[in-house]
Amino acid sequence: MTRAAWNSRELTVGQLAERSGVAVSALHFYEAKGLITSRRTAGNQRRYTRDTLRRVAFVRLAQRLGIPLKTIRDALSTLPEERTPTRDDWARLSAAWRAELDDRIEQLQRLRDDLTDCIGCGCLSLDRCALANPYDRLGEEGPGARRMDTRVCPPQGVCPPA
Repeated sequence: MTRAAWNSRELTVGQLAERSGVAVSALHFYEAKGLITSRRTAGNQRRYTRDTLRRVAFVRLAQRLGIPLKTIRDALSTLPEERTPTRDDWARLSAAWRAELDDRIEQLQRLRDDLTDCIGCGCLSLDRCALANPYDRLGEEGPGARRMDTRVCPPQGVCPPA
Protein backbone atom coordinates (compact mmCIF):
# COMPACT_ATOMS: atom_id res chain seq x y z
CA MET A 1 0.00 0.00 0.00
CA THR A 2 1.27 3.45 -0.84
CA ARG A 3 1.56 5.49 2.33
CA ALA A 4 0.19 8.99 2.20
CA ALA A 5 2.64 11.75 2.97
CA TRP A 6 2.03 13.24 6.40
CA ASN A 7 1.05 16.55 4.82
CA SER A 8 -1.11 15.07 2.06
CA ARG A 9 -4.53 16.73 2.02
CA GLU A 10 -6.32 13.73 0.53
CA LEU A 11 -6.27 9.96 0.93
CA THR A 12 -7.19 7.20 -1.46
CA VAL A 13 -9.72 4.65 -0.25
CA GLY A 14 -6.86 2.17 0.30
CA GLN A 15 -4.88 4.69 2.35
CA LEU A 16 -7.95 5.55 4.40
CA ALA A 17 -8.60 1.84 5.00
CA GLU A 18 -4.99 1.26 6.07
CA ARG A 19 -4.89 4.27 8.40
CA SER A 20 -8.33 3.69 9.94
CA GLY A 21 -8.18 -0.11 10.18
CA VAL A 22 -11.55 -0.29 8.40
CA ALA A 23 -12.06 -2.47 5.31
CA VAL A 24 -12.48 -0.74 1.96
CA SER A 25 -15.90 -2.36 1.61
CA ALA A 26 -16.95 -0.86 4.97
CA LEU A 27 -15.77 2.58 3.84
CA HIS A 28 -17.84 2.25 0.68
CA PHE A 29 -20.80 1.20 2.86
CA TYR A 30 -20.29 4.21 5.17
CA GLU A 31 -20.25 6.46 2.14
CA ALA A 32 -23.43 4.90 0.76
CA LYS A 33 -25.09 5.50 4.15
CA GLY A 34 -24.02 9.16 4.21
CA LEU A 35 -21.55 8.82 7.09
CA ILE A 36 -18.51 9.93 5.07
CA THR A 37 -18.05 11.67 1.74
CA SER A 38 -15.45 11.68 -0.99
CA ARG A 39 -14.79 13.52 -4.16
CA ARG A 40 -14.13 11.77 -7.47
CA THR A 41 -11.05 12.34 -9.59
CA ALA A 42 -11.17 12.66 -13.38
CA GLY A 43 -10.51 8.89 -13.42
CA ASN A 44 -13.53 8.34 -11.09
CA GLN A 45 -11.36 7.35 -8.10
CA ARG A 46 -12.45 8.28 -4.59
CA ARG A 47 -10.44 10.84 -2.62
CA TYR A 48 -11.10 11.54 1.06
CA THR A 49 -9.95 14.54 3.03
CA ARG A 50 -7.66 13.69 5.96
CA ASP A 51 -10.31 14.67 8.51
CA THR A 52 -12.33 11.67 7.29
CA LEU A 53 -10.02 9.60 9.53
CA ARG A 54 -11.55 11.26 12.60
CA ARG A 55 -15.06 10.84 11.23
CA VAL A 56 -14.44 7.11 10.64
CA ALA A 57 -13.05 6.78 14.19
CA PHE A 58 -16.19 8.51 15.50
CA VAL A 59 -18.44 6.12 13.57
CA ARG A 60 -16.52 3.04 14.73
CA LEU A 61 -16.61 4.06 18.39
CA ALA A 62 -20.32 4.86 18.24
CA GLN A 63 -20.92 1.46 16.60
CA ARG A 64 -19.00 -0.26 19.40
CA LEU A 65 -21.40 1.40 21.83
CA GLY A 66 -24.26 -0.16 19.90
CA ILE A 67 -25.52 3.07 18.39
CA PRO A 68 -27.38 2.37 15.12
CA LEU A 69 -25.87 3.83 11.94
CA LYS A 70 -28.98 5.94 11.30
CA THR A 71 -28.58 7.57 14.72
CA ILE A 72 -24.88 8.16 14.04
CA ARG A 73 -25.68 9.70 10.65
CA ASP A 74 -28.35 11.92 12.21
CA ALA A 75 -25.89 13.05 14.88
CA LEU A 76 -23.19 13.84 12.33
CA SER A 77 -25.68 15.82 10.25
CA THR A 78 -26.25 18.19 13.19
CA LEU A 79 -22.67 19.40 12.96
CA PRO A 80 -22.18 22.73 11.18
CA GLU A 81 -21.56 22.08 7.48
CA GLU A 82 -21.32 18.38 8.41
CA ARG A 83 -17.73 18.94 9.54
CA THR A 84 -15.67 16.34 11.34
CA PRO A 85 -16.57 16.00 15.04
CA THR A 86 -14.37 17.63 17.65
CA ARG A 87 -13.86 16.54 21.23
CA ASP A 88 -16.65 18.90 22.33
CA ASP A 89 -18.95 17.47 19.67
CA TRP A 90 -18.24 13.95 20.94
CA ALA A 91 -19.02 15.02 24.51
CA ARG A 92 -22.33 16.58 23.46
CA LEU A 93 -23.42 13.74 21.19
CA SER A 94 -22.38 10.97 23.58
CA ALA A 95 -24.26 12.69 26.42
CA ALA A 96 -27.39 12.57 24.27
CA TRP A 97 -26.90 8.81 23.85
CA ARG A 98 -26.32 8.18 27.56
CA ALA A 99 -29.99 7.60 28.48
CA GLU A 100 -30.39 5.11 25.63
CA LEU A 101 -27.24 3.27 26.73
CA ASP A 102 -28.37 3.26 30.38
CA ASP A 103 -31.70 1.77 29.29
CA ARG A 104 -29.92 -0.89 27.24
CA ILE A 105 -27.65 -1.75 30.19
CA GLU A 106 -30.69 -2.10 32.46
CA GLN A 107 -32.37 -4.38 29.92
CA LEU A 108 -29.26 -6.54 29.63
CA GLN A 109 -28.93 -6.78 33.42
CA ARG A 110 -32.57 -7.84 33.67
CA LEU A 111 -32.00 -10.40 30.92
CA ARG A 112 -28.90 -11.72 32.70
CA ASP A 113 -30.70 -11.96 36.04
CA ASP A 114 -33.71 -13.76 34.55
CA LEU A 115 -31.69 -16.04 32.30
CA THR A 116 -31.06 -18.76 34.87
CA ASP A 117 -34.57 -18.95 36.28
CA CYS A 118 -36.74 -18.49 33.25
CA ILE A 119 -36.82 -19.68 29.69
CA GLY A 120 -39.16 -16.78 28.99
CA CYS A 121 -42.50 -18.20 30.08
CA GLY A 122 -42.61 -20.64 27.23
CA CYS A 123 -42.44 -22.43 29.97
CA LEU A 124 -39.72 -24.46 31.75
CA SER A 125 -40.13 -22.79 35.13
CA LEU A 126 -43.66 -23.88 36.02
CA ASP A 127 -42.93 -23.87 39.75
CA ARG A 128 -42.02 -20.17 39.64
CA CYS A 129 -44.40 -18.80 37.02
CA ALA A 130 -47.17 -18.26 39.54
CA LEU A 131 -45.00 -15.43 40.89
CA ALA A 132 -43.46 -14.13 37.69
CA ASN A 133 -46.46 -14.64 35.41
CA PRO A 134 -49.64 -14.86 37.48
CA TYR A 135 -52.68 -16.19 35.60
CA ASP A 136 -50.40 -16.66 32.57
CA ARG A 137 -50.85 -12.98 31.62
CA LEU A 138 -47.93 -13.23 29.19
CA GLY A 139 -49.71 -16.06 27.37
CA GLU A 140 -52.32 -13.54 26.26
CA GLU A 141 -49.64 -11.81 24.18
CA GLY A 142 -49.17 -14.86 21.97
CA PRO A 143 -47.07 -18.01 21.75
CA GLY A 144 -43.40 -18.32 22.61
CA ALA A 145 -41.02 -16.81 25.12
CA ARG A 146 -42.06 -13.36 26.33
CA ARG A 147 -39.95 -12.42 29.35
CA MET A 148 -36.72 -12.58 27.39
CA ASP A 149 -37.97 -9.76 25.20
CA THR A 150 -36.49 -6.96 27.29
CA ARG A 151 -39.26 -4.55 26.32
CA VAL A 152 -41.90 -6.69 28.08
CA CYS A 153 -42.84 -5.75 31.63
CA PRO A 154 -40.53 -7.22 34.28
CA PRO A 155 -42.14 -9.48 36.96
CA GLN A 156 -42.90 -6.48 39.18
CA GLY A 157 -45.36 -5.32 36.54
CA VAL A 158 -43.66 -1.98 36.02
CA CYS A 159 -43.02 -1.36 32.36
CA PRO A 160 -40.21 0.95 31.25
CA PRO A 161 -41.33 3.70 28.87
CA ALA A 162 -41.30 2.54 25.25
